[in-house]
This record gives sequence, structure tokens and C-alpha cells, in this order.
Amino acid sequence: MGERRAPDPERRLVNESSDHRHDAPNLEHFRERLQEHMAKKGLRSTDQRRLIVETFFAAPNHVSIEELLAQVREQDPKVGYATVYRTLKLLAECGVAFERKFGDGLTRYELADDEAHHDHLICVQCSSITEFEEPRIETLQEEIAHRYGFELRSHKHEMYGVCPDCLKAAAATGKRN
Repeated sequence: MGERRAPDPERRLVNESSDHRHDAPNLEHFRERLQEHMAKKGLRSTDQRRLIVETFFAAPNHVSIEELLAQVREQDPKVGYATVYRTLKLLAECGVAFERKFGDGLTRYELADDEAHHDHLICVQCSSITEFEEPRIETLQEEIAHRYGFELRSHKHEMYGVCPDCLKAAAATGKRN
């Protein structure tokens, strides 16, 4: 299957037909949501948990537990895998993060920012993930839901294929993907 790369946070498919840009997410809203959830469950806000949450907020989309753990350990080498795992599960449980599975065996997490909806192109060769926004897809989904009398609450759109870098590498070596 070839060398596996982490997603490049700078790589983003830009829709030329739309200059629709989203403002930075309101992280304070997510912090409040988490604090309310933790209070209901009787959980404390520890230094390690705060570090993990703030590192997650600063991380690129689609961060795995292992990637986040490595980033957190740059600040505090004593943080364990289980602590990062439990904190990400807590973020997902209270609606601060979405869990994403892209068919490569890893669970990745991204901020649950409903204002910044996007879809995904996933490379089956290198596992890179490209986010994109396409208003025509959004409109078509709404039309289909309406046609069937369906009240759409959420969706996820994932397309699997081979990215330009892997296609270029295959062409250079004469291999077919």
C-alpha cells in the first residue's frame, strides 16, 4: 500500500466557485460546553486534561490519539495514552469533538464546529485527507431529503480514491494504482 503519511493540515481543496470562508471557531463556547458536561458528571478539570483539550483545540483537523499524545508530550512527557484517550472520548461525548473513521483502522477527532461543515476526500494509498466544501452537494442533499419527506439532521460525505501525489508517484514509477 505504500508509505503512509499524516494528513497535511495546509493541504485543502479550495472551491473556486465559492469564496465562502468561516471565521475561527468560538473555542470559549466549546470550553463552556465541556465544563458543563464535566460538572454534570462530577469530573474535575486537571492540569493534564486542560493541556490535552487546549492542544486538541490548536491541532489540525483529523488528529489521531497517537498524534495528539505526541503533541501533548512535548509540553508534559508524563501524560499517558489512556489520559488522552479518555479526554478525547469525553470531548466526543459532550459534543465538542467528532470521531471520524476513514477506513484505515484509526479513529481521528475534529472539532465539532457545525458552522464549518466540510466533506472529505480520502486517499486509499497514503491516507491523506483533503477537506472540501461544495455548496452544490449541500443543496442536492437537502433537495433529496425534501423529496423523500426526510428531515435532515446531519450527514457526512466521504470520497475514497487516489490523491494527486500518489498518482504522480505511480506515474513516475510506471505502476498503476
